[in-house]
Amino acid sequence: MLTIKRYVRAQSLDEAYTLCQKRANVVLGGMLWLKTQNRTVDTAIDLCDLGLSNIEETPDAFRIGAMVTLRELEQHPGLAALTGGAMAESVRSIVGVQFRNLATVGGSLYGRFGFSDVLTLFLALDAVVELHHGGAVPLADYAARPYERDILTHVVVPKQPGRVAYLAQRNVSTDFPVLTCAVAVRQDGVRCAVGARPMKAKLYEGDAALLAGGITPESAAAFAEQVTSEVSFGSNLRAGADYRRAICKVLVRRALLACKEDA
Repeated sequence: MLTIKRYVRAQSLDEAYTLCQKRANVVLGGMLWLKTQNRTVDTAIDLCDLGLSNIEETPDAFRIGAMVTLRELEQHPGLAALTGGAMAESVRSIVGVQFRNLATVGGSLYGRFGFSDVLTLFLALDAVVELHHGGAVPLADYAARPYERDILTHVVVPKQPGRVAYLAQRNVSTDFPVLTCAVAVRQDGVRCAVGARPMKAKLYEGDAALLAGGITPESAAAFAEQVTSEVSFGSNLRAGADYRRAICKVLVRRALLACKEDA
């Protein structure tokens, strides 16, 4: 059972940051995974009054507040256009609409959960997180860091020309994924993120030379084979490492083929 001794709606980021430095305090997001834990929290810090619930569009990027819900990501027309529908696809199977109306972007990225669909896609999109104390940090670097007591305020997704695809394998619809895969084909190369390994998602660039002649069934299969050889897999109750390795080749290949100009 979760026990909260004190609840505070922070009135500034400085206040929230100061409060979260104490180990027994915790920042609330949508409070969905938190409430399943058996723990006592001294102070629960709510960020809902800090203006972090907006998606701002500039000529160069989308700046997404930490308190934006997954449902808002799913329904945002600008993000749908930028990702070719991959944004909605990445959250579509996360439990249900009621859950996605509460779960936040900040909670999903700060948690860096191994099963996170959201982390997988944002890695492929070359996203940058903004931390109150730590400043702007590429998500790929942030995901590799140990947990730190900072406030994640925004995630910035650059507007880059190209095509994006997201795929995941689940044993049952709305269950945690067995494996997640996001591919972004850009002018400067291909970014491929693989998650739910069952470890947290990681970015792989692969060998761009394999796609020098364009994306074909053969080149996509070769690229998928090469990326899979770089990925480390583990086993848990949902799948074994060998199964994940076999699925990875399939998902990467399919995602690449979905990014073909004529797909």
